[in-house]
Amino acid sequence: MEKMVLDVHDRPKAWKWFALSLQHLFAMFGATVLVPLLTGLEPAVALLSSGVGTLAYLVVTRGKIPAYLGSSFAFIVPIITVSQNQGTGAALFGCFLAGVVYGVVAIVIRRFGSDWLHHLLPPVVIGSVVIVIGLALAGTAVDMASTHEVTRPLPDTVEEFHALPGTVEKVDEAAGTVTLKVYSLKHFGIALAALAIAIIANLFFRGFLNLIPILSGIVGGYLVAMAAGLVDLSQVREASWLSLPQFTTPEVSWTAALVILPVALVSLTEHIGHLIVTGNIMERDLTKDPGLHRSILGDGLATSLAALFGGPPNTTYGENIGVLAITRVFSVFVIGGAAVIAIAFAFIGKLSALISTIPTAVVGGISILLFGIIASAGLRMLVDNQIDFSDKRNLVIASVVLVIGVGGAALKFVGIHLELEGMALATIAGILLNLVLPRSTEEGQRVESSNQAA
Repeated sequence: MEKMVLDVHDRPKAWKWFALSLQHLFAMFGATVLVPLLTGLEPAVALLSSGVGTLAYLVVTRGKIPAYLGSSFAFIVPIITVSQNQGTGAALFGCFLAGVVYGVVAIVIRRFGSDWLHHLLPPVVIGSVVIVIGLALAGTAVDMASTHEVTRPLPDTVEEFHALPGTVEKVDEAAGTVTLKVYSLKHFGIALAALAIAIIANLFFRGFLNLIPILSGIVGGYLVAMAAGLVDLSQVREASWLSLPQFTTPEVSWTAALVILPVALVSLTEHIGHLIVTGNIMERDLTKDPGLHRSILGDGLATSLAALFGGPPNTTYGENIGVLAITRVFSVFVIGGAAVIAIAFAFIGKLSALISTIPTAVVGGISILLFGIIASAGLRMLVDNQIDFSDKRNLVIASVVLVIGVGGAALKFVGIHLELEGMALATIAGILLNLVLPRSTEEGQRVESSNQAA
């Protein structure tokens, strides 16, 4: 294991502190802003709530878990569904209660302990799920790196419409236009340039530059994109220096709550997976110190606070976990610095606009590395725990989890607008198989000894 550079309570020097925090901000920015854009919420509020939520999380977890919280993708579909039928305020009420559900789960864990977690999620399950977390996002990273959106006039005939190159993203009949996502060699080349710069910085740079490979990749990729004419600074010139986010308050709707609350159980599995990955990177059991209950409570508090501001629910971010794995900088002061910068950017229009000009291809190129590192962490978990794949039980569990998670299998309950897919469904499948499938005598004795030691 690589040597740790900064532990959780180590504080870097001022100028290094800012650069390290900025690196985390860039890693989470695109996804955090994308969720409100898709759901009709305010991007500036999402930035503000992610910063406030991260600071609250650090306080609740006693500054022992270097996790950044950003907008959760799990709630996109239910938020859109409720917003269209009952309004944004009703959707925010459901999101607020989702945070309360986190709190209830945290209390239960605090009361009865978390040893059950090791029984439900042994290494073969959680390692496979962690691989899924990374690989399930692989398509998103490649899509961001190699495609871009173009707007064309809406064709007159159905035949011409189906002959359009690329994937149709949006049809605006009023404006008579169609938005397509098409492959671009230029964009993919820029993504590869950003990826190459980040890899070179990580492997060959020395001193402080070795600690900011992601930031180096983003800045280098941005400069390459600017030279290629893919950066439009007009929105930066038009943006005001100071701007107040548009806040939206929740409106009580128990119908909305019934739609959104089940998703909290889905996002909980994601949270547990991220926490275990972070713990393995740091070589410590974060589920025991500061405790799984504190981590879940912190996430729930962040989610409820976000809803009160008018932002989407928060969750720990795989992108930032990838940054931790690369840099070996675990300082919560760096994470807190990123949160403070995000809050400031929510009120500084020009800075927010400047970051939003980073081409998607640049972020996609960096994401190839970050998401791959998460998948590799899961693979390492299987190796470190000496999972025996000559044991058919382990082989079956890992196979089913990987295919369901990466293949995009889904359970859709139309009547209650609940959908289990990807990582959440894979985790549930792994847990059920682990509980149902019989163990060999040797494996059963080993697990019993492990539980007694725990």
